Amino acid sequence: MNEIATWLPSELASLPRYVIALAIGLLMGLERERNPAAKAGLRTFALTALLGVLTAHLAAELGALWLIAIGLFLVGAMMIAAYLHAPQQRDDDPGTTTVAALMLCYGLGVLVWHDEIQLAVMLGIAATMLLYFKPELRGMSQHMSRRDLLSILQFSVLTLIVLPLLPNRNYGPYGVINPHQIWWMVVLIAGVGLAGYAALRLVGQQRGAVMLGLLGGLVSSTATTLSFSRHARSSQDMLPVAVIVIVLANLVVVVRLGVLAALLAPGVLSQLLPVLTGGLLAGGLGAAYGVRRLQPHGELPALAMVNPTELRTALGFGLLYGVVLLAAAWLSDWLGTRGLYAVALISGLTDVDAITLSSLRLYKLDKLPVMVVVNVITLATLANLIFKSLLTLTIGGWSMARHAIAGMATMGLGLVLAWAIMRTFSA
Repeated sequence: MNEIATWLPSELASLPRYVIALAIGLLMGLERERNPAAKAGLRTFALTALLGVLTAHLAAELGALWLIAIGLFLVGAMMIAAYLHAPQQRDDDPGTTTVAALMLCYGLGVLVWHDEIQLAVMLGIAATMLLYFKPELRGMSQHMSRRDLLSILQFSVLTLIVLPLLPNRNYGPYGVINPHQIWWMVVLIAGVGLAGYAALRLVGQQRGAVMLGLLGGLVSSTATTLSFSRHARSSQDMLPVAVIVIVLANLVVVVRLGVLAALLAPGVLSQLLPVLTGGLLAGGLGAAYGVRRLQPHGELPALAMVNPTELRTALGFGLLYGVVLLAAAWLSDWLGTRGLYAVALISGLTDVDAITLSSLRLYKLDKLPVMVVVNVITLATLANLIFKSLLTLTIGGWSMARHAIAGMATMGLGLVLAWAIMRTFSA
């Protein structure tokens, strides 16, 4: 915007700010114009946004910041008076949304004057989306259960209350224990699980084995494997569905690992991505063949999931992550990479996230080279697949497990082959 202003005469240098504020007001007003009950539409919102930037302009020139507060008061009073003069015909729509939106539009105009243009535009778009998607948001809230609301509240506690209170300092003999960073990993994993849990609730569990497997893997591949192994054991008719759900749920683990690496250590991704892609392609082909051959059909059983944001679950993962992180640093220092690989094999049996996050953390602390991190994640993933295979065999029985093991073995073979090819070309 500053570059554009330099092209204009000095008396028009502020014009781009007014144009941007006008665009925000027109966007919000366009949505309100569609609502016949709203007493403020396209022109009112556009003028209010212009009033906001003009008031901030005058306040800055005159050194009278109180003008901004007066303007906000007048906008709110004007809309309240309009609704009092001509009350709504429908009792369920008092017009408070339009009043709040108009006052927000005024505030966004003020933000634009203070060069917070990107923030103002983002907030304007977000506000317009909130106004537009009223029926969907209302339907979502009405179908939300007490457990769903509790999950959101618990995640808010983990993120907005616990996380800011923890010290962002390194402790421990190797300087790897950082309470704030550990809890941030807890928030990240809980957030991924909550996203899968919410998607599972919104989409529903009766949309097919493929969808259930993908979303179940996003929440917890271990829980999904355990649950459907039991279903296959109790009913032979559930065998095709159980196999597809289990294989796809474990295929999602590979995608999760790639996303975690991209978010936390992008420098590792160039070496890790070919390995994960090999496992994903091989596993995807195996899953597609299984869907075609087994042809899963019929009513799907409910997938019981533990709330991923429960404090006990979060504390358990945080403790596991801290222990694995400290053990990885200690054994790596004592036994070299052999000790770290041992930790990967052991911890990866039950939880591949903890060792993945730990190795990425050690990489960022310059304690591990990229190739060692790739080896650790690959070993942990293979160990996890072996554990899930034994789980299906023990709980689901051989008739189901042989199909599920074949699918997971295909995925593991793809990982190993891609890893071997990458090592050959990088040598």
